[in-house]
Amino acid sequence: MKSIAKSTVAAVALLAGAGLPALAQTVEITTTDEDLEDSLSDASLLRSLEDNETEAPAPSDFVSAARADYRRMLTALYNDGYYGGTVSILIDGREASGIEPLDAPSSIGRIQVLVDPGPRFTFGRAVIEPVAPETEVDEGFAPGEPARSGVVRSAVSDVIGGWRDYGHAKADVADQQVTANHAADQLNVDVAIAPGPLLTFGPLVVSGNRRVRTERIIAIAGLPTGERFDPEEIDLATERLRRTGAFSAVSLEEAEEIGPNQTLPIEGLFVEDKLRRVGFGIEVSSVEGLTLSTFWLHRNLLGGAERFRIDGEINGIGAETDEIDYEVDLSFNKPAIWGPDVDLYANLGFGAIQDPAFDLLLAEGEIGLTRIVTPDLTVSGGVGFRAAEVTIDSQTSDYFLLTLPLSAEFDRRNNELNPESGYYIDAELTPFYGVEGSESGARLYSDARYYRSFGNDDRFTLAGRLQFGSVVGPTGADAPADYLFYSGGGGTVRGQEFQSLGVTIDGTDFGGNAFLGAQAEARIGVTDRIEAVAFYDYGQIGEESLPASGDPSHAGVGLGIRYDTGIGPIRLDLATPASGDDAYNSVAVYIGIGQSF
Repeated sequence: MKSIAKSTVAAVALLAGAGLPALAQTVEITTTDEDLEDSLSDASLLRSLEDNETEAPAPSDFVSAARADYRRMLTALYNDGYYGGTVSILIDGREASGIEPLDAPSSIGRIQVLVDPGPRFTFGRAVIEPVAPETEVDEGFAPGEPARSGVVRSAVSDVIGGWRDYGHAKADVADQQVTANHAADQLNVDVAIAPGPLLTFGPLVVSGNRRVRTERIIAIAGLPTGERFDPEEIDLATERLRRTGAFSAVSLEEAEEIGPNQTLPIEGLFVEDKLRRVGFGIEVSSVEGLTLSTFWLHRNLLGGAERFRIDGEINGIGAETDEIDYEVDLSFNKPAIWGPDVDLYANLGFGAIQDPAFDLLLAEGEIGLTRIVTPDLTVSGGVGFRAAEVTIDSQTSDYFLLTLPLSAEFDRRNNELNPESGYYIDAELTPFYGVEGSESGARLYSDARYYRSFGNDDRFTLAGRLQFGSVVGPTGADAPADYLFYSGGGGTVRGQEFQSLGVTIDGTDFGGNAFLGAQAEARIGVTDRIEAVAFYDYGQIGEESLPASGDPSHAGVGLGIRYDTGIGPIRLDLATPASGDDAYNSVAVYIGIGQSF
């Protein structure tokens, strides 16, 4: 006679989710409820074993998998609320439970998995007590609702989480009674919770660090020692430590034992990253030429997770204008200078820039504070200077500015290099005081981006970008030349010549005081790695501080392709002007890393 596995209700199975990890394959599974086929197939080790294309499983492997599948199938039934089901697994007509793996036949022809789920149970009693104030418990855990075991686990997790949020870090299940009433097809669940004592944060106990000083780690983490325990504070502290870049691994765990005076020590284990890092970048445009960039980074300059970085860039190599630009930037960041979420930054930069409208020799510096308001929102403010020598139409002048740079960045993208959903907003306001060679005023620039994906596996992505810039105060020759706006090229309107759109004042070409740019892309996944793109770009430059309907504008359209490397896409775009005398008569090529926006 074949043996039949009859389901029994065990609280441990309900609350711990018994079962082995699933792999993936195909066997003959028969059930009286077609809606269960997918979940039963996902739970089956036999199916995953048959799907194994790398090696041929032995008959004994199938026997072992079949014997394990009894429990896995019952667990799958429990997850869907079936507690009276039966499972029979036949290997060439023999019940698998009666075959020892060592006695496996030399060959196997047919494997049948026969599942009768029986009736679906509903909750009779559904009680978890006590519950902390303001705790939201899974709505499915209620009398009359389908008695899925996952709902029980979720409800228990919700209640324990509620007590932890209320400061009871050691809340746990004290007692549980889970019984099945087969006559009424009901599951009765009674769970008693032991909240444990109200705890406050104890000390952060640091281990594993070699070069980053312990006191700096504690300051950066910012755990509120002496205040009521809150698990969100541990998540925040972990994120603060990770974003320093000094550690390759950060682990903050609650101590097993409660400390003196109802305190809970936090144990921090750290693995430091390599001190130094070097990187390179390359971008190619048929119009703007080749851009080469490199950086050198030190992650722990003074022993307190301070970052020091040197960036260098050469662009315009091989460009149509034969104008090559050079830039060098030095930046320093010291975390937790004034509380755990306020960093000190200092930047110093030098550049020799040859734009179509002017040549510029530049030196600038800035020092200020950055505040992480939320994980998505960062604001910063500082003071700085900007000194430059500007040549326009063979006329050279100097200017010196004192600046007050302010910025805010709100980033809700799902991926920085290859976003498929979410949005991003960056806003910069820089009031400046003209000490020499320039009038005083302010420069505003904002960049807003939005992404939405849809279709099977989100293969279709619509991406939009809106840019706005304005210089209030000086215009033309009275304004800092590099503070004014131009349009054209890879960052604004692809297909149009680099910075080809500006304004003309008294016969001399300048940048405009107003800029409005828009870009739209439709991205379509062709394969898991390859994506096709169609895009339209628009740019408008105005002489006044705000755009006007009569301001000059231009547009570009094109097609592109992206290849996903796993860390970011490689980008190839072909663009042509969509306005002007040269509309659709030329093609520009752009190659880079990451999406265009």
